[in-house]
Order: sequence, then structure tokens, then C-alpha cells
Amino acid sequence: MSERGLLHGKSVVITGASSGIGAAAALLFAREGARLVLAARRKDRLREVVERIEAAGGTAIAAVADVTSADEMRKVAWTALDAYGGLDAAFNNAGWTSTGTPMHLMTDDEYDRIMDVNARGVWNALRAQIAVMLDHGGGAVVNTSSVAGVRATGASAPYIAAKHAVIGLTRAAADEYADRGIRVNALIVGSTRTELMDEVLTNTPSLLGPFTERAMQRRLAGPEEVAQAAAWLCSDRSSFTTGAAVQVDGGWTSR
Repeated sequence: MSERGLLHGKSVVITGASSGIGAAAALLFAREGARLVLAARRKDRLREVVERIEAAGGTAIAAVADVTSADEMRKVAWTALDAYGGLDAAFNNAGWTSTGTPMHLMTDDEYDRIMDVNARGVWNALRAQIAVMLDHGGGAVVNTSSVAGVRATGASAPYIAAKHAVIGLTRAAADEYADRGIRVNALIVGSTRTELMDEVLTNTPSLLGPFTERAMQRRLAGPEEVAQAAAWLCSDRSSFTTGAAVQVDGGWTSR
């Protein structure tokens, strides 16, 4: 592990850390010198990520937690405080995918699940993380939104609404806490080659063309490419960046 990495010595929470972008971020942040608390619901998968980090000489704690629970998000933030003496940064990446169900056919349960994970989950995490950061000199938070957070994409309406809400929460928190040393930014993420995406493409190979054609670069992102952007926003090198929704979408939303 790097002794002089981008995140050297920083205490960082990552949610949704058991797979996909979250797992890629965990491995990258550890290589960059961060001390991690990794949160997700899947205990076995989370432990696998921690073991990979520890085997390479890094530091990580597994915290099995559900972002829809405010109490559990507080415990995750407190874990960083107890283990590392504070919380310097957080990457709120946990999310729930769009179902693709038309609005008039969608059940209340489907709506609630999508909104709870994608919007309330960020709300719960932000409140817990900011509370710890305020008492320990500030910090940086990055929230994962989506191209669905800035335009209609064909995803289900609740998913689009939730990802718009993530950007709204990001900007509100950035404005409210800028003078207290806390920066808050969001990522506008495009189609990314995660396990979930691979499953979708295995079941429906014809979607690969439409997914790749949306990006100017005509390909899917790798999860580490998204993680690199999150690492920069969590680092001191982005010290004058707050309230931003940073595109990591291959140019999709610039068209």
C-alpha cells in the first residue's frame, strides 16, 4: 500500500462496498493510503473485500449495515470515529437499481424500495457523517448519482426522482456546511461494467449497443474509473470543489 497516496492517513467510509463501484473504490482508496470502514448488507462479500485489502497491507473494517436505517448509518460513522479518531471522507455509493416498470403499473412497495435506498440512504449517511465531521475539523463527502439524476433516461420514474434527489441533497449540504470545513459533491455516473450490468447484458445482450452508444467514447466505464473520480473528490487536491455534480459518464450528458 502507498505511504504517500492521494488519501494517505485519511479515515474514509464507503457504503455499498461489497461489489461493483463500491468494491473498486475500497481497493483503490486502500492503495491510496486510506483507512477504511466498509459498509454493505452482504457480510460474506464485504469480508472478501476487507481480506483483499488486508492481504495487500491495507487497513479496513467491515461494517454490515443497511443505508435505509439511520441508526445503522450512525453506527458506521461512529465506527470510523472509534477506530481512527475521526472521519475525513465518505463515499456514499449504495444504491438500488431501476426496475423498468412503467409508472402506472408500479406498486407502492417498488417505489418505496427504490426511494429508500437511493435517496433516504444518502440522507441517512450524510447526516451521520456530517455530525462526526463537524466535531473533528471537517471533511469531504461524495454521493453517487447517475445520468438519471439530470435527465430522463428510460429508467423507472422513482429511480430518476431518487437520483435527482441525490444531487439536490448534495448541493444543499454543500451550501449549508461550506463554512464549517465540509465539502459535498456528487458523481453523475453513466453505464458502468459492474456485476449487475454483466447480469443484465447476459440476460439481454442486445442492450450492450444502446448502453455503449450513449457515451461519446462508445464503451462502458470500468468501476475503477468511477472510483478514481471519487478518490479525487475525497482528497485534498479537490479542496476548492464543492456542490458539484461531476460527470463520469463518457460524455453522455454533454450531448
